[in-house]
Amino acid sequence: MMNLPLNELIEIAGCRYMLVTAVAQRARQLQSDPDKLDGRKPVSVAVDELYTGKLHLEFPKEFYQD
Repeated sequence: MMNLPLNELIEIAGCRYMLVTAVAQRARQLQSDPDKLDGRKPVSVAVDELYTGKLHLEFPKEFYQD
């Protein structure tokens, strides 16, 4: 796993809670398809996907403040 800057990952996700939730959900999806893992751990792949823009997050309306 690459050592990615936590602050950048939090900026991408919006907050720590969204980061953890999105990565955990994607990691569970990846566990069901081990061909996508290439011998890596599901959480590592999910974090890399988020960092590189392959994983897109949809934020609830309440997340955006006027």
